[in-house]
Amino acid sequence: MYYRLLICFLLFSAKLFAQQKQPATFQVVPLGVKGGTDEKNLSAYLLAPISTNDYVCLDAGTVYAGIEKAVQNKVFNISVSEVLRKYIKGYFISHAHLDHVSGLIINSPGDSSKTVYATQKCMEMMQNHYFNDETWANFGDEGKGFPLKKYHFQTLKTGEESAITSTSMMVKALALSHVNPYQSTAFLIKNQNNYALYLGDTGPDEVEKSDKLALLWKEIAPLIQQKQLKGIFIEVSFPNEQADKFLFGHLTPNWLMKEMNKLSKLTGKEALKGFKVIITHLKPPAVNEVKIKKQLIEQNTLGLNLIFPEQGKRFEL
Repeated sequence: MYYRLLICFLLFSAKLFAQQKQPATFQVVPLGVKGGTDEKNLSAYLLAPISTNDYVCLDAGTVYAGIEKAVQNKVFNISVSEVLRKYIKGYFISHAHLDHVSGLIINSPGDSSKTVYATQKCMEMMQNHYFNDETWANFGDEGKGFPLKKYHFQTLKTGEESAITSTSMMVKALALSHVNPYQSTAFLIKNQNNYALYLGDTGPDEVEKSDKLALLWKEIAPLIQQKQLKGIFIEVSFPNEQADKFLFGHLTPNWLMKEMNKLSKLTGKEALKGFKVIITHLKPPAVNEVKIKKQLIEQNTLGLNLIFPEQGKRFEL
């Protein structure tokens, strides 16, 4: 009996050790983490396979100021303009609100040739309202005015996997609801057999009268069970005190945890213990940001590994 218990203990310990020691597969450099007011710190996250400089930029609210912070923090040992031109291989825009695209637009004159990825409606909005030779020069290869052909505008079809140019990664775009019937996008990034999921702005299904998050959870649940999905980037814009009618297509701690509990019914609760959830798009003022973090921690009954990213500070998934 003693030896049987010892063997069980050793096997359990080995399994636990293996889970804890899973090597990182992605690296993340937040260029902007907030959801408004501070134009130097708006949604944008660099993501690359570990030990490479093949980054994609997930949304692009703030770009240059975020790279500056990262250089100051010694994340990069080259100049800001070199990071912009050489390390960022493409941009993924979840929706065309200014706090998600302004960094891309403003930095386009100093950028190098690369691809901008978005779903059809988002791409049309950027071409019609921003890169249109009126609001801003058309740095793309199609659309209004005189296309300068610096950027290749690649339209993604939801549910289809596409290669990401100049990287080893693939992407699948999935629809989100952001003040129904308007849409945002989630990007499921794949490198070999590892995945990371980035969500643009989204409201809860119940408030949005939508099934977009339910479909997304169904899509990714097997990846969590197989430990292939390394983390989810998801927004929480307001504290719980924000009334549902004033959410404007966003989440609160209450709503995030309700959605995570729906996900847990597909994965099993055990699969979500220690699972990395990166909280994005916190809206100022600072008192609300503190409140959101406190409420999330208090309501984290699933044992999620909640990550609150900081601008210019690298972390791994």
